[in-house]
Order: sequence, then structure tokens, then C-alpha cells
Amino acid sequence: MNKLYWIALKSIWRKEITRFLRTWIQTLIPPIITMSLYFIIFGNLIGSRVGNMGGVSYMAFIVPGLIMMTVITSSYTNVCFSFFNAKFQRNIEELLVAPVPTHIIIWGYVGGGVVRGILTGFLVTIVSLVFIRFEIYNGFFVICTLLLTSILFSLAGLFNAVFAKSYDDISIVPTFVLTPLTYLGGVFYSITLLPIFWQWVSKINPIVYMINGFRYGFLGISDVSLWITFSMLILFVTVLYVLVWRIIESGRGLRN
Repeated sequence: MNKLYWIALKSIWRKEITRFLRTWIQTLIPPIITMSLYFIIFGNLIGSRVGNMGGVSYMAFIVPGLIMMTVITSSYTNVCFSFFNAKFQRNIEELLVAPVPTHIIIWGYVGGGVVRGILTGFLVTIVSLVFIRFEIYNGFFVICTLLLTSILFSLAGLFNAVFAKSYDDISIVPTFVLTPLTYLGGVFYSITLLPIFWQWVSKINPIVYMINGFRYGFLGISDVSLWITFSMLILFVTVLYVLVWRIIESGRGLRN
């Protein structure tokens, strides 16, 4: 990579990471509090009545899904709000006129989203150890699923931010798309418990594959094929990256 491009990329990374670390009370603490409540209510109170799920305790079963929920939300929110703010304040125009390739701009913002997503996921993992002890079954699958999912939703946040015209627009997708898909993605239950028809319907939800791939890395159990999981993740990342690159390169939603 050209040295000047590398400097530009590191500058965007530094700006993005510094931005959410400065407001850590708003960006890092809320996910920890929310997930702690999930652990207490669903893990301890309800989990004691549910018993085992997929051959493990209910608390252990929901831990990977709750961590992945945090990663998805944090990665998406970080990039979406940051890029929209830059667009709203006209700061993005400085990047567009600078001799910086579109790829550098994309990976700069995505890198910030990935760091926040992984950091919040790590913090929630530490909190989960207060409630239950577990050993990671396969670290390779944990890292790969975590990284690909964080990149995917960082790109999704960037895609949403490009077309958003107000702060209301950037809250539509998390409220009406991400939240329903996440809660129906097998975080709190195994999809094998559903009737056959609803199992097939659940498999249309891409988040089912992300959560199950992550759960396999933690516990060694999964309701879906791991090959399909990683194939879908790579496909979604590739398609979304190309779409984001094309709309930023064309200036749609940025040069109005």
C-alpha cells in the first residue's frame, strides 16, 4: 500500500476509535448493562426453569448469542452515526475531494466499527464470566465469525448512513430490521425446537447463521451447517462492500 494511503487509513482509524473512546460512558457501558440484565433475567431466573438447551445449560447456550447481539449493534451503530455526522456537518466533503481512494475511506470507517464491536463483545464476555464459567471450543471459528460479522454490519451501517437524510432515518433499520432479526435469530432458543415450516423460515434470517457459527466456536454446537454460515458471511460482505464502494464512488447521497 502507498505510504500516504496508509497514513490516511491510520488517521481515519485513529479518529474513529478516539471518537467512541471519548464517550465510553455512552458507547461501551450501555451494552454491558443491557447484557447483564439479560444474563440475570433470562439466564438465572428463566434459565433455571428451562434447564438444558442443546446439551448445555441454558445460561451457557445464550451467552454466545448475547455477545453477538452486542457486536452487531455496536458495529452498525458506530459506523452509521459517525459517517452520517460527517455527512451532516459537511466533513465528508474533505475526504471526497482529497486524493484518497474510496477503499481507504470505507476501510477507515469499517475499521472503527470493527474495533468498537470487538471491544464491546470482549467486555460482555468478561461480564458473562461472572454468571457462568465456560471454555472456548474452537477459537478459530470464534475469531472468524466475530470478525466477518463485525465487518458486515459496519458496512451495513455505512450503507444506511449514505442514504440517510436525518437522524430519524438512521434509527429505522436498527428498530425495524436489526432488532426483530436478532431476537428471531436463535439467541434465546434452538431453532430445532420449532416446527419444520418455521425452521425453514428461520433459515432465511442471516443472523441465525452468524449466531450459530459463533455458538459453535464457544460450545461446539450449531443448528445449521458451518459451511453455509461462512459462505453466507463472505457473500454478504462481498456484495455489501461492492455496493458501498459504488455509491460512494458515484457520490450518491453525498454530493447533493
